[in-house]
Amino acid sequence: MSHSGTTLILIMAIAVLAPLLAYGVGRRLPVPLVIFEILLGILIGPDVLDWARPDALIDGLSQLGLTMLIFLAGYEIEFGKVRGDTLRRSVWAWTAALVLGLSTGVLLGGGYTKGVFIGVALTSTALGTVLPVLRDAGELHGRFGSVVMAFGAVGEFGPIIAMALLLSGRGAAESTALLAVFAALTAGAVYWALRPRPPWFSKVIAKTLHTSGQFAVRFVFLLLALMLGASTALGLDVLLGAFAAGLITRLVLTGAAPDSGPQILEKIEGVGFGFLVPVFFVVTGIEFDLDSLLDGGRTLLLLPVFLLLFLAVRGGPIWFLAPRDLDRKDRTGLVLYGSTALPLVVAITTIGVDDKALPAGEAAALVGAGMLSVLVFPLLALRLRAGAGAGEKPLPSEAVSGSEAW
Repeated sequence: MSHSGTTLILIMAIAVLAPLLAYGVGRRLPVPLVIFEILLGILIGPDVLDWARPDALIDGLSQLGLTMLIFLAGYEIEFGKVRGDTLRRSVWAWTAALVLGLSTGVLLGGGYTKGVFIGVALTSTALGTVLPVLRDAGELHGRFGSVVMAFGAVGEFGPIIAMALLLSGRGAAESTALLAVFAALTAGAVYWALRPRPPWFSKVIAKTLHTSGQFAVRFVFLLLALMLGASTALGLDVLLGAFAAGLITRLVLTGAAPDSGPQILEKIEGVGFGFLVPVFFVVTGIEFDLDSLLDGGRTLLLLPVFLLLFLAVRGGPIWFLAPRDLDRKDRTGLVLYGSTALPLVVAITTIGVDDKALPAGEAAALVGAGMLSVLVFPLLALRLRAGAGAGEKPLPSEAVSGSEAW
């Protein structure tokens, strides 16, 4: 059997084992699935058992997994429900975090290029990890849940834009101009998505939903390919195209197939969370530079430093700019949820290592800190706010999110 085949079998075996472990452990302690995928990837990787090594095929599947991850993140966000004063405060909080993050990153990294990767990573929020925790705790549909949604949405959207502007290797003016062109294309796509679809469109979706035709699923992947092509043609990161495709897909399905939308999303998530996204996270573990992290010295010390910086850089502005109606417990819970980071940290560090701008050891410290954040911060927030949401009435405009934790 080829090396690619062996590695792929091991990756898929981990993809099957990880949910079982998460289910078993979750009865006592909620641990996000992604933690098991990365840890088991480290176990079979070169630094431990040395059973698996990525090659061109595995790396290609991993990149597709990252693309699907960001696409589903874009689909998750409902900007219509995060607006007004709360949205303004969340934007200002993220902007302040970006300034703090870039300043801290440059100081820690000893230079602008490395500092930008570190700084942008410190501003992200793992909304996809946080939402299921809130949903299971019965807090997603109240005032607190809506605030977490707003701050988390900006914590996912902001870093994507920052990556396009700051990590492209071009001048600020050129990057801004290209981003403006992409924004205009996206706005045009949004306008098209909001227009009523012809009757035949909905009929074909309904008729092929449970057949081999799968028109809706194929149409979604066409939208994804078009937005990826647009971002690539403009020299922007494909993650921006994937995120925009997720936003547009939600609008199209909401308008054209409101009844079938959840079923279509389940099919897309089946491809993403059932295959491609686990490949990305397991490969992240395989490529994790454990030796550099455990060699001691500065790299190992950076892990707790980065964990504290997630709280200081991302959480500090959230504390000061949180809506005034939140009490101290709610404000602290918002800080903890908002400072939870991992998926975008993995994406940003992967790009940094590939571009040879970020050393593998420091990338490992950042990813390690992100893993600790998704393990510790939501659990602390839950315990802190135990009983705080009791009796909190749901907001009438909010609906249940169907996405899984990533």
